[in-house]
Amino acid sequence: MSSGVEHKKIALLDPSDALQIKEKGRLRDAMVSFSYPDGSLDTLKKTFKKAGYKAILYIPQQSLDSATNTFNVHYYSDEDISITTQEAIKKAIKAQARKIKMAELGLNEVYLKRLNTTVALQAKNTDSSKKDTSSSRVYVATALGAIMMFLIYMVIFIYGNMVMRSVMEEKTNRIVEVLISSVRPFQLMLGKIVGVGAVGLTQFAIWAAVFPLLYLGVGLAFSGKLKALQQLTTTSTSNGKDLEDLMFIIQELQNFNYGYIVFIFLVFFIGGYILYASLFAAVGAAMGDDWGEGQSLTLIVAIPVIIAFYIGIAAVENPTSTMAVWASIFPFFSPIVMPARIVFDPPIAQIILSIVVLMLSCLFCIWLSGRIYRIGILMYGKKTTLREFVQWMFRKD
Repeated sequence: MSSGVEHKKIALLDPSDALQIKEKGRLRDAMVSFSYPDGSLDTLKKTFKKAGYKAILYIPQQSLDSATNTFNVHYYSDEDISITTQEAIKKAIKAQARKIKMAELGLNEVYLKRLNTTVALQAKNTDSSKKDTSSSRVYVATALGAIMMFLIYMVIFIYGNMVMRSVMEEKTNRIVEVLISSVRPFQLMLGKIVGVGAVGLTQFAIWAAVFPLLYLGVGLAFSGKLKALQQLTTTSTSNGKDLEDLMFIIQELQNFNYGYIVFIFLVFFIGGYILYASLFAAVGAAMGDDWGEGQSLTLIVAIPVIIAFYIGIAAVENPTSTMAVWASIFPFFSPIVMPARIVFDPPIAQIILSIVVLMLSCLFCIWLSGRIYRIGILMYGKKTTLREFVQWMFRKD
């Protein structure tokens, strides 16, 4: 990102001396260097490119007193001004205006800094027999919850669509007609769901094996630097607080029960995948040769996943809210919302209830999708409607 940053040389004209450059000093910024050439604006417009300037800043006549909130600056150039340059110019002029206003009000920068107060929250447990936790824990838990929520959200979409595409391809290629001569349609659908799900579990197993090794390798490689960082927190005065917070976060990462978190994550990963993969398989079986025909049906399955993702974002910020609690129990939302809450230690009763409801819902969706799958997989040349979906669900053998 920093490789594309260009240092810009800008000419500044302030005929009315509104910024008081001579009295208060020149403007300073790391991204922009300001020059103060003589001459009129019209003359400089014709020669600024030859002089090596990227642009001209012109300060019109105006007063800058303590009551003024807006300061107008004109920018002249033959190319668009970037966001980085805009912010650099604003920052430099704001700093200059601050000096002028402080001088007019008789304020001292040292006294103003003393008005700033840093508030340090220290988490204490109401049960004296339990160990107090750091206030940094909530930040680490929020990050872990968001990562797990996003992983399951992506898995449902990626592997659910894989199941749907696979079913659709077998149907359009007429391979399914050969397959169902040996197995029942319901068994074929289950095999598809289990096979693609095994691919997902294999990927997670690889990640689970690689991440601890990476963590161990990083710890061994940078152990000396981490010790130096700890010493720096005790000696540094300006950055000591930030470094201390960083060390607290690193320590908090080691205090979570990862075995428990991974187990619950896998339960909701498998449950959520089976629930939505069965629905995607039913949609794939009902789709014809045209991919666009099934978009309306796919949207019906995708909407609960998208809603659950946004509820999960709110649950990470407020894991004990009523919406977060009930959404983590509702089966179409719980695979995404409950992993976002699990790092905040929700009650065991809520977790068990959520798992039971999710598993029962998985069985119901598999049964329901199987009834759609057995009819839709052999139906060609006709666009399926929602009404026909309902008829297939309750059709008697």
